[in-house]
Amino acid sequence: MAKNEQKPSVRFKGFTDVWEQRKVSEVAEVIGGGTPSTGNPEYWDGDINWYAPAEIGEQIYVESSERKITKLGLEKSSAKVLPAHKTVLFTSRAGIGNTAILRAPAATNQGFQSMVLHDDINPYFVYSMTDTIKAKAERVASGSTFAEISGKMLGNLEFMFPSKPEQDKIGGYFESIDNLITLHQRKYDKLLNIKKAMLEQMFPRNGQRFPKIRFEGFTDAWEQRKLGELVEIGDIDHRMPPTVEDGIPYLMTGDFLGINELNFDGVKHISKEDYEQLSRKIKPERGDIIFARYASVGAVRYIDFTREFLISYSCAIIKNGNNIDSEYLYHFLTGDTAQKQIRLEINSGSQANIGIDSMKNSILISMPSMDEQRRISTFLSNLNHIITLHQRKLEKLKNIKKSLLESMFV
Repeated sequence: MAKNEQKPSVRFKGFTDVWEQRKVSEVAEVIGGGTPSTGNPEYWDGDINWYAPAEIGEQIYVESSERKITKLGLEKSSAKVLPAHKTVLFTSRAGIGNTAILRAPAATNQGFQSMVLHDDINPYFVYSMTDTIKAKAERVASGSTFAEISGKMLGNLEFMFPSKPEQDKIGGYFESIDNLITLHQRKYDKLLNIKKAMLEQMFPRNGQRFPKIRFEGFTDAWEQRKLGELVEIGDIDHRMPPTVEDGIPYLMTGDFLGINELNFDGVKHISKEDYEQLSRKIKPERGDIIFARYASVGAVRYIDFTREFLISYSCAIIKNGNNIDSEYLYHFLTGDTAQKQIRLEINSGSQANIGIDSMKNSILISMPSMDEQRRISTFLSNLNHIITLHQRKLEKLKNIKKSLLESMFV
């Protein structure tokens, strides 16, 4: 390894020493797990934490397992109690490389090869190396039924380590970043739950004429109409045009992003001539709704911008109608009432899909007066905007972390 590769490109002030390459077995004791006989009730429902890989998920710390074993269950299996605050759990099969730091003593099943770190190794420093360890582990994993890495194989993997004080500094720094990401994730998830609750209560359930909650001053019963009675629905010609270097963006359902976004980065482009021919019947314009008919059936996007582009025939285009506020219709279609109707009309086969005639005749739209529609759509669009801002902030933090991981580790 070249000398300049033994130091990270970014590091804290005061640290200048080169990093040392060490095997996992030199910095930790690698310990597997075991499962007591599930047929013996004396082994279960005790007070010893016992983890299975599925429990780890994206948690950073774990301190209480879903299932617990007894002292007898521990003695009668190959499971071992791992110490808190110095053990990094590492899943070794059925999804290699998920990690978490133990906050309370625990045992695991045989789906782990966990690292009990020596005193000169910072647990959060190792946890921050998760992606690097995972990538190396996946390369050496073997198995005919499923890929698995043994304790010996994990112990032989080599990584670069700085001094303990520098590990502590780096580990503490990434712990602060992860705490910030977790905080924003919770805010984002809370907003999504608020939106879900509002969609459930601001629109009547199927067969009903009044929603559970509504804005002050609105009391009239809602009307129910078929989607095809309210708007024009169509799709472009069914052929895949050749792509060109520079032309009109050609989007597909895979380009749906976020709450109500379309991704124009890296999309295919088609010629102006193909655009004109394919869109001669219908084309997406500001105020229209894009409705996924294949793949993510029922996913919708409201076009709130002016830009020339085309959407694949895997999507229907719902034109801005005169009898209904298009933005209101978009929000209604995202709600559980509409989505349940959509799911009932999906054709199964080689690829799930919904026909345009089914959309027109089988999707029933509940609608109040135009004034109430606009009040609802304004409220929900503002909520979407707030959610999108939080989502972008969260993505920015994750990208910052990714960049720092690349520059602060060797």
